Amino acid sequence: MALYDPKSLKAEEFISHEEILDTLAYAEAHKNDRELIDKILEKARPKKNGAGYTCAGLSHREASVLLSADDPEIGRRIEEIAEEIKLAFYGTRIVIFAPLYLSNYCVNGCTYCPYHAKNKCIPRKKLTQEEVAREVVALQDMGHKRLAIEAGEDPKNNPIEYILECINTIYSVKHKNGAIRRVNVNIAATTVENYRKLKEAGIGTYILFQETYHKESYLELHPTGPKHDYDYHTEAMDRAMEGGIDDVGLGVLFGLERYKYEFAGLLMHAEHLEAVHGVGPHTISVPRLKRASDIDPTQFDNGIDDDTFAKITACIRLAVPYTGIIISTRESEKVRTRLLNLGVSQVSGASRTSVGGYSSEEREHDTEQFDVSDTRTLDEVVCWLMEQGHIPSFCTACYREGRTGDRFMSLCKTGQIANCCHPNALMTLAEYLTDYASEKTKSVGRALIERELNNIPNEKAQKIARENVRAIYEEDRRDFRF
Repeated sequence: MALYDPKSLKAEEFISHEEILDTLAYAEAHKNDRELIDKILEKARPKKNGAGYTCAGLSHREASVLLSADDPEIGRRIEEIAEEIKLAFYGTRIVIFAPLYLSNYCVNGCTYCPYHAKNKCIPRKKLTQEEVAREVVALQDMGHKRLAIEAGEDPKNNPIEYILECINTIYSVKHKNGAIRRVNVNIAATTVENYRKLKEAGIGTYILFQETYHKESYLELHPTGPKHDYDYHTEAMDRAMEGGIDDVGLGVLFGLERYKYEFAGLLMHAEHLEAVHGVGPHTISVPRLKRASDIDPTQFDNGIDDDTFAKITACIRLAVPYTGIIISTRESEKVRTRLLNLGVSQVSGASRTSVGGYSSEEREHDTEQFDVSDTRTLDEVVCWLMEQGHIPSFCTACYREGRTGDRFMSLCKTGQIANCCHPNALMTLAEYLTDYASEKTKSVGRALIERELNNIPNEKAQKIARENVRAIYEEDRRDFRF
């Protein structure tokens, strides 16, 4: 039996099966312990500290107690504190991005993904560099500035050299006032050397979903291909950080295993990164299993309802207060609206999950990785966010100014990041409104920007931001950043 050790570099020790089982038993035994729960909730609540806030976060065991608590009043308090934490550290800003699928060639046998090697129903496709450029132009014409590139695992069709070439192409395309300023990468676990190459190529965050932390289930769900190696996959973030990538993104695919097990494993992984590297995950994604070609989610019996999904998201915000929580277009407008107030800080917009989907006039379904539930345009998403009281942000300044890894986290933990993020969000929104927005969205957005400029606390920063917004509107100038 492997001993639990968050500082270990061995997957079986920092994601200890025995520790998760003990945690679940502890949570079940204490789910009605009001005295303990009150202490945990008070620990999670953000505390005012000078100009900013501090937040203790929660251990995987403490957060699991909250997740297990079935008293509706406790659930309401969890949601209230989740919103308090989100507002304390991220304000009302919501970062917007889009996925870009490069290739669906894959050698793995993952039973929940339509890209699996034995699926003969899905046409295989890999973008040429000319096609990548066309996709980027289409995304720029919507107004996107931040992408997450996706590709199946196939050493022959999708080698690291192909990924690097695509990144270079993406950054090189400048169309009208458009530019992709940050490329995040979601590709298979790889070597330290390859992670170093990705870092040198200028990527933002390296994202890798664990899918499931339950090793026995993981091996069954990934019966063939290099992804079958649980340890290699689970230890990927340590190799990425060794390769110089200091912003990494975690996630599980809820619906494959029991959600309380996955929740505990996810938080243990975050604790491990903090313990070993001094910085936790830059983002945590919360995807749920969805229907796709050759995949029926009802074949898996661990699906979660919307209420449980919302509680999981809120508890993640309490446990890991400084991480960005991502909700994709897998979820409906209704679900996304609800989760925006429970800690979510990043959303995708106008996503197409097919290879080459953005440059096609009609939405293609035959090469989609999963069904998209929220099919609204980017303009509709931007307007929706503003009408819900949020500030859509296309900002990429932290990555480009070197505010990554422990530097970003230290600014976030002291509340100083808002001095950069708030004006940057307003300036990038002004760019979007000027270059891409409908008249309705432009009207709503300009009024929001004028109101929010008044909320920049630093007088000098407010003056600079006002002048920069004016220059965007009147002088066709772009790319200001704090």
